[in-house]
Amino acid sequence: MKTKYDIILSAEESFARTVALGVVVKRPLTAWHYLIPGMFLIDFLRRSAEIRKYSEHFLFPRRQALDAAQSVLNGESSKEVIARAGKAIEVWLSSVGLFSQELQKSQMKAVQLLIEHYAALMSAPGDSYYSLIENAYHDRRNYEAYVSRIASAEQEVDRAILEKLGETEVLREKLLAEEREVTRRRVREADIAFSD
Repeated sequence: MKTKYDIILSAEESFARTVALGVVVKRPLTAWHYLIPGMFLIDFLRRSAEIRKYSEHFLFPRRQALDAAQSVLNGESSKEVIARAGKAIEVWLSSVGLFSQELQKSQMKAVQLLIEHYAALMSAPGDSYYSLIENAYHDRRNYEAYVSRIASAEQEVDRAILEKLGETEVLREKLLAEEREVTRRRVREADIAFSD
């Protein structure tokens, strides 16, 4: 039987892949994909690599938050757990060339909201991701309040990314595509969890 940690991690991995597909796979196949032998395979492999890389980056702060929530629920000091997550986020941002104080701060705000969310899910009864959401939040309005807070925090992260990398049309469009996909997926989650 899967633990709640595994259920949540599996749902987040699926969420990340869905968002990545919506962001990375946005252009239709051209006639060249059918006319040049192997072109379809080359494009498929390139897109698969992009999706995998995007998913890994999307999941990193979520994994940190999930691990932190589990540590807090296991009795570790919240302050120490958040400091450890903050250090991991700092190292990760530096490794991908995105570290700035503003981005670190906004990313940690999102991580802290995710920690609260995951702790609530892991404390709720249920054996599926959707039953955990339903039992943790009790009604759609409460869940949507969380979604609103995390969406706001994620927008702050996006603004900090634009500030760090410089605002370009391509980057802005990519972040907007991500935001649209995340919103669409969260609406779907709420529809399933609160389908009564």
